[in-house]
Amino acid sequence: MFRFPFPSLWQQKENRVIMLEPQQLSQNQPCSEDETMVPVLTSRKASELPVNEAACILQADLQSGLSQEEVSRRRVYHGWNEFDISEDEPLWRKYMSQFKDPLILLLLASAVISVIMHQFDDAISITVAIIIVVTVAFVQEYRSEKSLEELGKLMPPECHCIRDGHLEHLLARELVPGDTVCLSVGERVPADLRLFEASDLSIDESSLTGETHPSAKTTSPQPASSNGDLSSRSNVAFMGTLVRCGKAKGIVIGTGENSEFGEVFKMMQAEEAPKTPLQKSMDLLGKQLSLYSFGIIGVIMLVGWLQGKGILDMFTIGVSLAVAAIPEGLPIVVTVTLALGVMRMVKKRAIVKKLPIVETLGCCNVICSDKTGTLTKNEMTVTQVFTSDGLHAEVTGVGYNGVGEVLLDGEMVHGFSCPSISKVVEVGCVCNDSVIRNQNLLGRPTEGALIALAMKMGLEGVQKEYVRLEEHPFTSEQKWMSVRCVHRTQQDKTGVYFVKGAYEQVIRFCSSYNSRGSALPLNHQQRELYQQQISYMGSSGLRVLGFASGSQMGSLTFLGLVGIIDPPREGVKEAIATLINSGVAIKMITGDSQETAVSIASRLGLYSKGCQCLSGEEVDHLDLQELSDVVPRIAVFYRASPRHKLKIVKSLQNLGAVVAMTGDGVNDAVALKAADIGVAMGQTGTDVCKEAADMILVDDDFQTIMSAIEEGKGIYNNIKNFVRFQLSTSIAALTLISLATLMNFPNPLNAMQILWINIIMDGPPAQSLGVEPVDRDVIRKPPRNVKDSILTRGLLVKVLVSAFIIVCGTLFVFWRELQDNVITPRDTTMTFTCFVFFDMFNALSSRSQTRMVHEIGLCSNRPFCFAVLASIMGQLLVIYFPPLQSVFQTESLSILDLLFLLSLTSSVCVVSEVIKKLERCRGAERRPPTDCSLEV
Repeated sequence: MFRFPFPSLWQQKENRVIMLEPQQLSQNQPCSEDETMVPVLTSRKASELPVNEAACILQADLQSGLSQEEVSRRRVYHGWNEFDISEDEPLWRKYMSQFKDPLILLLLASAVISVIMHQFDDAISITVAIIIVVTVAFVQEYRSEKSLEELGKLMPPECHCIRDGHLEHLLARELVPGDTVCLSVGERVPADLRLFEASDLSIDESSLTGETHPSAKTTSPQPASSNGDLSSRSNVAFMGTLVRCGKAKGIVIGTGENSEFGEVFKMMQAEEAPKTPLQKSMDLLGKQLSLYSFGIIGVIMLVGWLQGKGILDMFTIGVSLAVAAIPEGLPIVVTVTLALGVMRMVKKRAIVKKLPIVETLGCCNVICSDKTGTLTKNEMTVTQVFTSDGLHAEVTGVGYNGVGEVLLDGEMVHGFSCPSISKVVEVGCVCNDSVIRNQNLLGRPTEGALIALAMKMGLEGVQKEYVRLEEHPFTSEQKWMSVRCVHRTQQDKTGVYFVKGAYEQVIRFCSSYNSRGSALPLNHQQRELYQQQISYMGSSGLRVLGFASGSQMGSLTFLGLVGIIDPPREGVKEAIATLINSGVAIKMITGDSQETAVSIASRLGLYSKGCQCLSGEEVDHLDLQELSDVVPRIAVFYRASPRHKLKIVKSLQNLGAVVAMTGDGVNDAVALKAADIGVAMGQTGTDVCKEAADMILVDDDFQTIMSAIEEGKGIYNNIKNFVRFQLSTSIAALTLISLATLMNFPNPLNAMQILWINIIMDGPPAQSLGVEPVDRDVIRKPPRNVKDSILTRGLLVKVLVSAFIIVCGTLFVFWRELQDNVITPRDTTMTFTCFVFFDMFNALSSRSQTRMVHEIGLCSNRPFCFAVLASIMGQLLVIYFPPLQSVFQTESLSILDLLFLLSLTSSVCVVSEVIKKLERCRGAERRPPTDCSLEV
């Protein structure tokens, strides 16, 4: 798709694109029917032009809309109204990008060397391993992208558009520049629009501009002198924003990448995503294995040359040993284990876009979470009503419905049974522009809470009893709203003002207060009483609104207060407690006031003694280093907007933290990409936000993040288990061959036996370690230090101990059978079978680094049981099946031989279990800190 520069107007004529400068507009006649141009207007220019001139340039018919023929013609040029991020990267390139992994490159080099040395068996096996690895990785990432596409198809954006004179309901992707779109309450703006009709229109642009309060819209041209940032363009509705109240019509001026989303995409693409900890660990392991392999080649060649052997022969042996040292199955198991994790996460209502992100969650030690919709339900609910004459009522029920009661001293209040309460509820219902339909809110959340309160008292119909004569809409600056209404039975009267808003604003218009139906003068004592009540409600995390009514705005009668709260989601408090106890710091980011934010955080267990809070304004005043110094002690960021998130992420990363950041708005996209784990909301998140994120919460639930962290820790443990098994087996096999070569001993294993051991080492028993069920206690363990290699000191000790036991045991059997100094098939069969049995017991002990075999359960991992059983059956066939005996040069063993080998080889499992017991006794697992401070 061709991307148009933002500051200019463009048109196409006779297959040529011509740029029109603004001063040329008067000289050209874009409205001419003979012209075939396809114009695009930038939001800046469209906002400065009168409606008729903008429509003329866009060749738009404001009343009848475009014809289907014209729509088709424009779509050929502009394409669909959507973002196609991957259109410039074909599938073959995505497949080839999988070969950039260091282990893959090392395997490729080994395959090439094997071909040069005419070791075609090794070359073929390595090549097959490479193809399996890259194909599995490619298929899983492709499936993840398709899952993401399916998520978008569940609720595709729709719109109302006028075409051929008829109002049509169609998908937003079908819009083209020049279309006429109709907007109403609750709808997402489907494209950038130049408004030409607007009735009490208020649009929530927080997802794009970061402004927390809805923006009032008009249709008049914007003077060039005041046309600054996006928020100043009051006659343009931007794609992805939400209509909070009112209705409007507009002409489409920009679609897809030609909308204002384009600038956000540029920023998002410029922000390079950091490597995941698993990628870093695999890179490090790849380099370590490379040095290890080439070191062996050098030593073998040097020793062989000193012994007078041929340099070419020694190089062949060295390359063979180096190839044997590379565990071909490692990338396969890592990829398959992560892929299975992705599949399990889908069942837990989370879509992971990149495989390594699942593991990254396992070492996440900071979560920066939005409050609204993630920690809370995003359903404002009235919980308290305080009347001007001192009555205090409790309200039950949650959500935008009539389920619940209003209780005064334990007695239910309904209708007008208590006039003091009913008057407050009546004002809240009449001075209201929102609607609740089928428990879905169309309008502002705060107004929805007031309608739900009226429904609980049976007063939701009172709004229809009044005729609205005049309205003063709510704005973020004045913080109050008023309507002048007259009762339908008294339309000859002047009407009554109903006012609601912030208490300090509403009380300015009041000269009296209601006391049991009488208006008494408002004195200082009453004002102090109301202020105390507001402080009390605020300390409980309630958002407080004041209500008044009267015949004149300057002399209203104050009626009372209501306290509104966005209740926490079920299970979030428990999830937060579990995460904090495991060493994960959680930062809440909200646009609420300090009192409300701290109250909610305290209720959720996020804010405790020793924790601090910081405002968005204070974040602006601190530089990155200063913020990094204080951010460990901060539990709550209040009055914060999306633009502060990137700075918070960078300050935490400065401390070495692995940061997960949640977001749903367009402006969150940059912070999500900069974070180690960007988490987008599936229900409320914008397309840009989902594209930038690494993981998407389908149900916007914080508990899903905890499930993902649990999955990530379990997956990393499984990868460590596999690494332990494969490296110990690889080192043991390599040591045996190296000792035989360096000391001029006969080789204890022939080529086919080594190949069979390699199949077991990289085959089903090893692969099945990657699907070990996640330990239920893993979520309580502290996050892994991101700086740690996958080969920790403890793991390396276990690898070397296991390898030492395997080598010693196998050499003992070889020495025991070689008493006559002549190698026979029985000698190699005993040695070969001993090594294979050692492998099986080593795999059994490698299923967990901390739990004993009897605690895990022998049959808890069925794939492992089947894999070990199959391997043992295969080994018995190699020993007892005549055709295979001739291939592997083996002979039958007696039952006593097998019992001797089983008792000997089980020692590797016994020693491993003893080490686990000793580690547990020493208290190897330290209890993480439970305060709000961040340890990195």
